[in-house]
Amino acid sequence: MRATALPRARRRTYLPGRFKLTVWERLQPFYEELLQRQLFTLKNLEDWLLDRSELDAFVSESFAWRYINISSDSSNKQAQESYQYAIKELSPQIADYTFKLNSKLVDHPLRDQLDPTRFGIYLRAIKNLVELFREENVELETEVQLESKQHGKIFSEMTVGVNEVNLTLQKASALLEEPDRVYREDVYHKINQRILQDAENLESLYDNLLKKRHRIAVNAGFSNFRDYRFRKLGRFDYEPEDCTDFHDSIRDEILPLVDQLYAHRKVDLGLEELRPWDLHVDTSGQKPLRPFMNMEDLVKKASTCLQRVHPQFGAVLRQMREMGHLDLDSRPGKRPGGYNMPLLMTGVPFIFMNASRSLGDMRTLLHECGHAVHSYLTRDLPLSFTRRVPSEVAELAAMSMELLTMDHWDVFFEDEATLRRARLQQLENVLKVLPWIATIDKFQHWVYTHPEHNREDRQQKWVEFFREFNSSHINHAGLEDYETHLWHKQLHLFEVPFYYIEYGIAQLGAIAIWQQYRQHPARTVERYRTALRLGYTRSIRDIYDAAGIEFNFSREYVHKLGKFVKEEIDLLLKEEQA
Repeated sequence: MRATALPRARRRTYLPGRFKLTVWERLQPFYEELLQRQLFTLKNLEDWLLDRSELDAFVSESFAWRYINISSDSSNKQAQESYQYAIKELSPQIADYTFKLNSKLVDHPLRDQLDPTRFGIYLRAIKNLVELFREENVELETEVQLESKQHGKIFSEMTVGVNEVNLTLQKASALLEEPDRVYREDVYHKINQRILQDAENLESLYDNLLKKRHRIAVNAGFSNFRDYRFRKLGRFDYEPEDCTDFHDSIRDEILPLVDQLYAHRKVDLGLEELRPWDLHVDTSGQKPLRPFMNMEDLVKKASTCLQRVHPQFGAVLRQMREMGHLDLDSRPGKRPGGYNMPLLMTGVPFIFMNASRSLGDMRTLLHECGHAVHSYLTRDLPLSFTRRVPSEVAELAAMSMELLTMDHWDVFFEDEATLRRARLQQLENVLKVLPWIATIDKFQHWVYTHPEHNREDRQQKWVEFFREFNSSHINHAGLEDYETHLWHKQLHLFEVPFYYIEYGIAQLGAIAIWQQYRQHPARTVERYRTALRLGYTRSIRDIYDAAGIEFNFSREYVHKLGKFVKEEIDLLLKEEQA
């Protein structure tokens, strides 16, 4: 039991125990002390790094709670004001000191004597940030950060009337699983017509964000924001050309498998053609899977499921529940989407999502629990930087957790037939999401490397890429207006540009981990935990290697992984027909 116990929050050694972040005047002295401190010895430098790390973790957690609060209730004026104060007043000041502290470290004569196994990745990142910093970008980045949140606010206020009840888009989308086709079509139109009502607002928002991001890139000496963003994200392990390889591999190796799945769906549903409202309904004609009754039931079952994979995994979710670090249900005024928010001082993160009793909600919680376990396993790393893992690794943790838990989904589904339906939907989703990821990523590459484009150019390119990666079995005739604006719903395009291909990279890695888990469960889970415990103390490729898998986008590798998933799907289909 001792191995699964969760320790208390990190003890402060630099900041006063009861210090809270309120105004800049109270925070500034700590930054100033770090800036002025004399560092004569290597021990002085290492102690300085640890103190700075504690301040960074404290500020990060303070900002995290402010974002959680505006996510939970977009109408909370006090929360909005608190968040905006942090972004408008605190962030620019912190950015200024961060650059000065980074420069102090990069210029320090003892820097190269720091242990490369402990500090190597960190020093590489700091040097990169110093090279990218431009004073004129501080205000621009603040504006972009605030404006990009308008996307979430716009979508949080969208509701549609179904059966005389106003539903959030998340809850309405769950109705696309209902067996009545006419009903599904009606819901589909209502959702997309509602999104179109804000098309002009979303296009204007995106235009503005593109202009400011391009200025940021040019200020930093780049010809386009794509190249700047790759550097800012610290993508040292792969380049834009590797993303093109990913796009091509998904189109050539995964899309044909997805076409087979949709062809099978069309036959099972007895349809001459598939329409977008036919993609989520169970092909058996049965009611949608409802793996839990309410949020309490969801957490209880998920905890048991995680416990079976490893006792530590279940303990993390139970601790989050006890600490009130879960906000799971969908409600009006709550921002869309879901996330796991690391809390670098507390060491126990916060999960936010919009559940509506669907299989997707169950999968989302298990996904976010993968992030949460990752946060927990890195909580004792001394540098806060190394607890902030790159997305390619973070999403590997989350997507692998979805597949690792799948053998234990009988907690949610008691009879074999229902369990088989759930597993089939999960594995089909593993393949089907990859072409969408490639679409979004290829679209972003074009958008930011063609800064002079207009809206019409952008719409044409979106439709071109969407059709390149969309199954030929899905008929969008008569829905061209919806099709043109489908990208509006993708929050990442607005808030976190170029943060999306990581899901695809990690999905491939998760398939590889699951393939090994089927043969060697205990060994695979230990490799998984070993890789996650590294945090960001090693390169992405080294972390994947520690997990026993490859960091590889080649057609041959993608073909092998896709073939394995398709074979597992075919086995389940045979069992279903037996």
